[in-house]
Amino acid sequence: MADVNDDKDRACVERVIPAPPEAIFALLADPTRHRDIDGSGTVRDAKNTPQTLALGSRFGMSMKLGVPYSMVSTVIEFEPNRRIAWQTAPPIGSSLAGGRIWRYELEPVEGGTKVRETWDISQEKIKFLVRPARKKTVESMTKTLERIEGLVQ
Repeated sequence: MADVNDDKDRACVERVIPAPPEAIFALLADPTRHRDIDGSGTVRDAKNTPQTLALGSRFGMSMKLGVPYSMVSTVIEFEPNRRIAWQTAPPIGSSLAGGRIWRYELEPVEGGTKVRETWDISQEKIKFLVRPARKKTVESMTKTLERIEGLVQ
């Protein structure tokens, strides 16, 4: 699905998934499943993480984009079966980098659930380095929603 937002600091993709919001939310709120849903191929393994996320939860993730690295995320928005968002930062140097927000909004609609994924760099510390990744990120988010659909059916 195409990028549905013209804001240069945010990109969104949407997809109607023929499943109830509870099934989709359960997948999103389990950081050990993020590797399974990741359409970018960069997410590896969850570490130091709760089984289920809640507002304020912190979780680590092993990543790889050419070289391995780690990120720490904090859940900043949480409305069961409707919305979840986490903000990422490197484990060291978070005052210099990080701030990206990944948000999922779920809306029951005829035929299933409209899922909107948003990449929000409005609080990113190094926007000029991150903005060029927008097109690739939209492609990856589209793949993520496809993967979510495959996992909840």
